[in-house]
Amino acid sequence: MLLLESRKIKNSINNNFSKNEIVSLIYHSIFNYPLSQKELIKWFAGDKASKIINKSTRDILSAKISLKNGYFYLKGQDNFIFQRLLKKRIGERKKIMAQRAAKILAFIPTIDLVALTGAVAMNNANENSDIDLLIVTKKGTLWTTRIISYVLLTLSGIKVRKFEKNPLIDEQKDKLCINMWLDEESLSWSGMKNLFIAHEIAQVIPLVNKEKTYEKFILKNKWIKDFWPNAVSFKQEVSKVSKNDDLILSIIEFVEPLAYRLQKWYMREKITREVVTPTRAIFHPVNWGSLVKKRFNQLLV
Repeated sequence: MLLLESRKIKNSINNNFSKNEIVSLIYHSIFNYPLSQKELIKWFAGDKASKIINKSTRDILSAKISLKNGYFYLKGQDNFIFQRLLKKRIGERKKIMAQRAAKILAFIPTIDLVALTGAVAMNNANENSDIDLLIVTKKGTLWTTRIISYVLLTLSGIKVRKFEKNPLIDEQKDKLCINMWLDEESLSWSGMKNLFIAHEIAQVIPLVNKEKTYEKFILKNKWIKDFWPNAVSFKQEVSKVSKNDDLILSIIEFVEPLAYRLQKWYMREKITREVVTPTRAIFHPVNWGSLVKKRFNQLLV
C-alpha cells in the first residue's frame, strides 16, 4: 500500500490524489500546516476517515491542491509554507525547554512517561504558545506525583501554567502545560474517538520513557490506526520489570487518597468539561475536537 501511495504522490502534480491523501491535506490545512511528501505518507488518512468523500467530491477537492517548494497545500495557503519554516525554529527552541523539564521530572520514581504533545510536538507552535506535556504515573500515585512534580519544577525555576477556567486569557508563553495525567492502569482513551483525538495521540513524542510505557500507551490505543495507519509503529514490546522502591511507593499510596481529594476540592469551581478521577486528570476546557470537525466539514464543501 505504501508504494501505491508513494506513486500517487509523485504524480500529484497532475492532481491525482486519493481520498485518503485529500482528507490528510484538508485536516492539516485547518492548522495551517502544509505537508511534504514524506509527511503526506506518514499522515496518510485511514479508510475510516476517508469514507466521507465520494469520487465526485474527490475530483473537486483534488483540483484545489497545489504544490510549492516540496509542500502540498490547499490553494491560497502557500504563505503557510514560510510560516512552517519559522515555526520549526520556534518549536525546536521550545523542545529544548521541554527536555530540560523532562530531565527533572525523570528523577521522580513514580513517573514512567513524560511526553511532548500539542503544537510543539508538530513544530507548529507560535512564539506565544505554551508547551503541552503528558505524564504517566505508576498505579495509585497520580495525584501525589502531580504535587511533587509542580513543587520540583517550581523550585527548578521552570514556569508551569496553573489550572485556569479560561486558559485563553492566561499568559502562556513558554510555560509548561501539563494537561494530561494518566495512571499506568488507565492508558486507554475512553472518550470520543475521532480524527483529532487520534492525531493528538499519534503525534506524542516521548521525552522520558521508563519500562517502555510509551509503547504500552500506543498499544492500548491501537484504534488510532483506523484514522492514521502510518503515523506510529504498533509493534508489540516486551518491557523489563523494574525494581521499585517499595517504601517510597507505600508512603505515596498512603497519601494518595488525600492528595486526590484536596486537589479536586481546590479545582471544584473551575472544572467545566475536564476529566478528574483517581486515575486520570485531563485538562482540555476547550472542545477542540468539535471545533476541528466543524472546520473540516466546512472545507469539504
